[in-house]
Amino acid sequence: MEKLQILKMDASSIATAIKKKQITSVEAVTAFIEQINAINPAINAVVENRFSEALQEAHEADEQLQNKVSLGRLHGVPISIKECFHVKGMKTTGGLEHRQDLIYQEDAEVVRQLKQEGAIILGKTNTPALCFCQETDNKLYGRTNNPWDITKTAGGSSGGEGALLAAGGAPVGIGSDIGGSIRFPAHFNGVIGFKPGNAAVSVEGHFPAVQHDLQKRMLTVGPMGKSVQDMQLIYEILSQSPVKPQTLRDFKIEILPLNPGYPLSTRTGQLLGQLANFLEKIYNVQQIMPPYFRDSALIWQEVMSINGSKLVEDEAFNNDRSGLLRSFLREKLNQRTNVHPYLSWAIMGAKMFKPSRKRIMEIADILQQGDELLKTYLDKRLLILPVYYQSALEHGQVFKEIFSIRKTYLQYMPYTAYANVWGLPSLTVPVGEDEKNMPIGVQIISGTGNEDAIFRLGKLLTKRFRGYKMAPVEER
Repeated sequence: MEKLQILKMDASSIATAIKKKQITSVEAVTAFIEQINAINPAINAVVENRFSEALQEAHEADEQLQNKVSLGRLHGVPISIKECFHVKGMKTTGGLEHRQDLIYQEDAEVVRQLKQEGAIILGKTNTPALCFCQETDNKLYGRTNNPWDITKTAGGSSGGEGALLAAGGAPVGIGSDIGGSIRFPAHFNGVIGFKPGNAAVSVEGHFPAVQHDLQKRMLTVGPMGKSVQDMQLIYEILSQSPVKPQTLRDFKIEILPLNPGYPLSTRTGQLLGQLANFLEKIYNVQQIMPPYFRDSALIWQEVMSINGSKLVEDEAFNNDRSGLLRSFLREKLNQRTNVHPYLSWAIMGAKMFKPSRKRIMEIADILQQGDELLKTYLDKRLLILPVYYQSALEHGQVFKEIFSIRKTYLQYMPYTAYANVWGLPSLTVPVGEDEKNMPIGVQIISGTGNEDAIFRLGKLLTKRFRGYKMAPVEER
């Protein structure tokens, strides 16, 4: 099989081809290693590799196949992992210079589950410092670029994953999401990403960990890749339960109105309109704003700011005596410090927006009421929302829009914050491109338990609209 053919295959197809002996695991692993070596200088997605170990494991996988050993669902399939997950024998730095020599001797739970199914880890992909931003840049590994246009953002915090998958550097990967961190990169890079619902997948071995219960309900771990069938396969492995079959005709579909009162590019609005026109010929479709939509961005920011992000600050400035404000100001004066200014400013924002104890109790009450209402509302309902108001912007622009002291996050974060605040499963699929060929995706959201309906609608949209395409990486 030709190398390009292998690079365009998803994990499910590679697993089948290996079991049918149409390709070997060694051929698959070698093809992706060669692709990473070719593309990574331009996009800087893979920050630590384990190529020699991966090839050894591929040889062993091929031998096991010959010996008819019982095989896992990802037997011999190469995958990539976001840097924030512990992988035995690899670093987990969070993009911080003072952690660059920390090597872990145990796998994160999701890594253990994937290895158990036969997956072979190629390497780890870049994140912003401590995963605390929607753009991927840090002082240790530098900036990740969008493979469709390297002058533009890959998103974050799973930006390395999004860029690598778009450029054909892996069949599937694992990201995490507390504020759009799977969905931003999926949307900006034109890949498919699935954020599972609250507590559906283990977050054990994710760095940094979250402490507060309200933050825990917002953090999830999920797959990113090239196909909806891969999202379902990986989700079933990580959640350790098959999705229950559903029928799309039993569901109402609600699409955000074209004038939602929030920023929305003309092209994104056109695509939402095309989706509505296509779906209303088959299903019951309405254009409506879902319950609690207008509250979600504020609640998200306040929950993220509980305790003023003290744990993040303590980790970031572990052995840096310059302190938060001095570090940020020194960077502004072009004096290099150990902490990326994106992180410093985000921590300062968390201090400014830190909710009082009384307000935290109010939020807990709102969430309790909202959970009950949405459980009923989303019982047989699918929501289609944008991920961001437009396609990938130039580096630094998304950060300015979300982390502005003028609280512009209230305009720009509702689309993504909604699924985090309410702990809802959300699938991002690419449905089109803008005038500069940059991908645009939408999210399909529903209640926990409706994953099958989400995946079915996702398959329909990727078949009818853009779906995954491999980016032709070019130096600029």
